[in-house]
Amino acid sequence: MAENFQKESPLDRFFNRLMGQALKLGIAPGYMRLLEVRGRKSGKLFTTPVNLLEFQSRRILVAARGETAWARNARAAGRVTLRRGGRAESLRVRELADADKPEIIKAFLDRFASQVQRFFDVPAGSPADAFRAVASRTPVFELIADS
Repeated sequence: MAENFQKESPLDRFFNRLMGQALKLGIAPGYMRLLEVRGRKSGKLFTTPVNLLEFQSRRILVAARGETAWARNARAAGRVTLRRGGRAESLRVRELADADKPEIIKAFLDRFASQVQRFFDVPAGSPADAFRAVASRTPVFELIADS
């Protein structure tokens, strides 16, 4: 898979740490979760705040920055944990095929444009077909509860 990643700025890192603490306390926006995933090389547990998208009765994670460490780790581990306050939920992940991503990426950008527009060349509000070009460099995962 081609390397495509937009690094965090120092300000991004600061806000991610701040949001991580807020999520641990359960006082962040309702769509946010603290994602926990095991490192594919180190086995260490890593955390990062993420925006959870509800799309057609499915829960979706979109790696807006591209091939992030959390996306590569989730792909390798096959599962993640979402936390908010004292609640934790362990879920399997299923990476979506590029052909299935445009509508989801559009919905993600339309919903969270103020936070993620800078990571996409396509403006929020564009038709789903416009997102075909970014689908191959944007990891998208469906979250699946254990039965």
